[in-house]
Amino acid sequence: MPGINPQIICHRLHINPAINPIAQKRHNFVTEQVAIIEAEIDKLLAASFIEEVSYAEWLANVVLVAKKEKGPWRVCVDYADLNKACLKDNFALPRIDLFIHSTSGNQLLSFMDAYSGDNQIMINEDDKAKTSFIIERGTYCYKVMPFGLRNAGETYQRLVNKIFKEKIGKTIEVYVVDMLVKAPQ
Repeated sequence: MPGINPQIICHRLHINPAINPIAQKRHNFVTEQVAIIEAEIDKLLAASFIEEVSYAEWLANVVLVAKKEKGPWRVCVDYADLNKACLKDNFALPRIDLFIHSTSGNQLLSFMDAYSGDNQIMINEDDKAKTSFIIERGTYCYKVMPFGLRNAGETYQRLVNKIFKEKIGKTIEVYVVDMLVKAPQ
């Protein structure tokens, strides 16, 4: 699976040891919803983003969220319990007002979105099972950093700051997955 070498960065879950793991009971979905969920799980398995897991202590549920009014469904994992247990990473994200201000005086601007950027960062091996979620056909965990985990933005910002450290503030600005390449002419 392509992605960022874990020696450069990987996502760790720093869980408060005073909080006990929470295993949610599986939600029931109607047949049409099960088909949507299973199709997404098949895509994630094919991309090697997830794997089957057994005996997970932390267990979350899948939820379906409408992308747009009457549009397709987005399959998400509800990590609310896990996120409450994770300690806050104090890594400072860039201030968006400074990000915007830094573009003044530049005539050429190119905006980019690092689509699926979270999924390029591996989860620490010891933390994979903590990202477990349950659906009708089984229990799975993430091998890569999924959308919705606490501190994922901070981990991603750390990565891009390392990669672009010589360019940030000069020809590029980065705010988590949003990137801006700038030039005066």
